[in-house]
Amino acid sequence: MTRTIQLSHAAPATLDTPLLAVVLPADPALDAAHSAALAPLDALVGGAIGRTLARRDFRGGRDELALFVGGDAGVQRILLVGRGGAPLTRTTARRAAAVAARQAAKLGTGALHVWLPAAPAEVVEGLVIGAEAGAWSYPDLQTPPPEKDRRAPVERITIVADDHDAVRAAFAAGTAIAAGHSLARRLGQMPGNVCTPDTFVEVGQDLAARHGLTLTVLGRTEMEALGMGSFLCVAQGTPQDPKLVALEYRGAAADSKPVVLVGKGLCFDTGGISIKPAPEMEWMKFDMAGAAGVMGAMEAIARLKPAINVVGLVGSTTNMPSGTAVKPGDVVRASNGKTIEIINTDAEGRLVLADVLVYAKRFDPAIIVDAATLTGAIVIGLGHAAVGVFGNDAAVAAELVAAGERAGEPGWEMPMWDEYKEQIKSDVADLKNTGGRAAGSITAALFLQEFVDNTPWVHLDVAGTAYSQTDLGWIPRGPTGTPVGTFVELVRARAAR
Repeated sequence: MTRTIQLSHAAPATLDTPLLAVVLPADPALDAAHSAALAPLDALVGGAIGRTLARRDFRGGRDELALFVGGDAGVQRILLVGRGGAPLTRTTARRAAAVAARQAAKLGTGALHVWLPAAPAEVVEGLVIGAEAGAWSYPDLQTPPPEKDRRAPVERITIVADDHDAVRAAFAAGTAIAAGHSLARRLGQMPGNVCTPDTFVEVGQDLAARHGLTLTVLGRTEMEALGMGSFLCVAQGTPQDPKLVALEYRGAAADSKPVVLVGKGLCFDTGGISIKPAPEMEWMKFDMAGAAGVMGAMEAIARLKPAINVVGLVGSTTNMPSGTAVKPGDVVRASNGKTIEIINTDAEGRLVLADVLVYAKRFDPAIIVDAATLTGAIVIGLGHAAVGVFGNDAAVAAELVAAGERAGEPGWEMPMWDEYKEQIKSDVADLKNTGGRAAGSITAALFLQEFVDNTPWVHLDVAGTAYSQTDLGWIPRGPTGTPVGTFVELVRARAAR
């Protein structure tokens, strides 16, 4: 479904809308600060808003809602949405707008207007991103309910804001980033028999055609010619052709070093011979979230048109047990010549990324950033609240943490001390693909570091944040869109230097 997102500068009380969502802070009141904004709306519902606020029946807590039903024309419903007592930021506005859009979908209004009184321009950007996030769904594989039980999906979103250039620019940026998030979430929600390595090729072709990007695709034969034994050992258990997809956006001079974004694209991860436990294995369709994040970021970046060069790389396959699958104890050779002893075939994402990181260096990057649902260990360490950030340079790691903070995808820098390298030393090869349970996310990052040499590099472990097994309030369980925002904010900041 194609959703329309538009901007309006009309006075809220004059709108013709089935639902007007008004985002308010904690403890709102019809005082001097709010009366001019809310009084015209209050008049439409016979003073019910004022009475509700005076009685403190609505206190503006985070995600709190209060619905007022009006007439059959004009503003037909008013939804107060609390954003809580936290400072007003793009992230807090995003959440409130998402909650509003989810409520619109539940009501079946088909459209909504979102208004945050006196919203700064950067907050307008958050409202756009949030409203699209809350309205997003993936009904493609579901049989529609009977006609009488259907609720209209949200097909039209309008952001109500002041009339000036900064707001218009923020709105345009918000729509670009929202499109990137939606693409990443769509790819993530697809089951493993629908999203395959060929799907990333198809998406790459679409992005290249619509935005004038340069597309390169490598299959099994091309990767064999490049000696990508690390990537290919993961793919040797599946009949599906593995794919390395490269998209190039050029917004700066040809000799300007690009930002290279790399994503792990395991369309399904059984664990291979080291097979995973059966309960909840279905969630392993999300093991391609890093690759989805790259595709979503390239969608957003191509729309934003920053003055910088960006390359997006996706390494995609499936990890399956079979008579031809790689085995624990096997030794493979990566494209940079290093040999790897396979200790656990379920530590496969780093094997794919190893050769993609080597491939990334041919673009002479200013920085390489990879994102992967790489380890369960990062979930033990950081839970589902933060991205694990690992880098070979403190400054570039801090740059990614700052980008994530701006995007509402907070990260936490983890240590990369040499002492941990002892765990991935092998008796028969240059290194092992896992160092055991202790510090598992750190040893995984140190393994990846072996394939970037001295290029500035950051690894984002998004295993705890790229998808959620519980409803997060502002979006349902499933894909979150992380790390699209972090990638985009890194690129925007570098383009502005």
